[in-house]
Amino acid sequence: MTMRKFNDILYVTEGVFNETEGLKQAMKLAAANQVSLDVLLVYPALPKTQDTYSDSYGKYLQEQLSVELEKTRQALKFSSDKVPLRVVRQKVDIPPAIEVIRHVLKEGDDLVIKEAEPGENGKGFRSTDMTLLRKCPSAVWLARPVKHDLGKASIAVAVDPENRDSREKALSIRLLQLSRSMADAFEGSLSILSCWDYELEQFLRYKAWANITEEEQEKNIREADADHQTSLKALIEESGIGLNHKVHRMRGNPDMLIPEFVEKEDVDILVMGTVARTGVLGFLIGNTAENILSEISCSLMALKPVGFVSPVRAY
Repeated sequence: MTMRKFNDILYVTEGVFNETEGLKQAMKLAAANQVSLDVLLVYPALPKTQDTYSDSYGKYLQEQLSVELEKTRQALKFSSDKVPLRVVRQKVDIPPAIEVIRHVLKEGDDLVIKEAEPGENGKGFRSTDMTLLRKCPSAVWLARPVKHDLGKASIAVAVDPENRDSREKALSIRLLQLSRSMADAFEGSLSILSCWDYELEQFLRYKAWANITEEEQEKNIREADADHQTSLKALIEESGIGLNHKVHRMRGNPDMLIPEFVEKEDVDILVMGTVARTGVLGFLIGNTAENILSEISCSLMALKPVGFVSPVRAY
């Protein structure tokens, strides 16, 4: 299978230099894709009363970033030319996420990697991260420290084979191909997660007017199970990712089952899609995705469907 390749990778930092794990993941992926890594340092403008220190402050942050980049290179045992770097420093007086999205729109980056900012309980993501997930046109990787050695990461991808249209099916195939490529890049394992259920079961079971026997009900459930299994198998085969993975079909609510699997199995990176309306300005994350995002404490790679239009403008 041809590797799902990123051509323009952007790593974003807000000047908090304790991000070695995120940088490791970014450099590792850039090396696997055989591309350079752009680094965007976004930092707030100083108050007007301290404006005379603005330039020296920016230079100090960039020097500290250079130290962090070198530490990461050494930790990975990468030579100086293994992953070429280009650092851009940007002082802003607008929300950092908006500046990042503007940069992406101008430069055409196809992946943004950023250290995750977890919520109060260590799960979920804060406002800057959520803005990127909702409005950034590129794929977004929110990085957290991996639980395993970097070369043995556990990758999981969540897919729904019962796609409503060709756009959703295309996204599902991209998710499978990307997760396979990431597992290869990190020499890790790949788990495919998919949830199913017979949504009418409770409704029909307690409606006397429906007159559905227990035997008929069980038959309907078995058919729903078989249909999901057949559809998932066909989707995986169409993606061309081969056989080196484990499939986990789970019956029930993905909002609960996927976070439970991620925690129980010590998943390092969850790959999942988000729901948008093609051609409509703005980004609508579906309820299921929102609920999953609020409960995970691992790294996240999120893809948007083709046709997504960001409400942010480049200028």
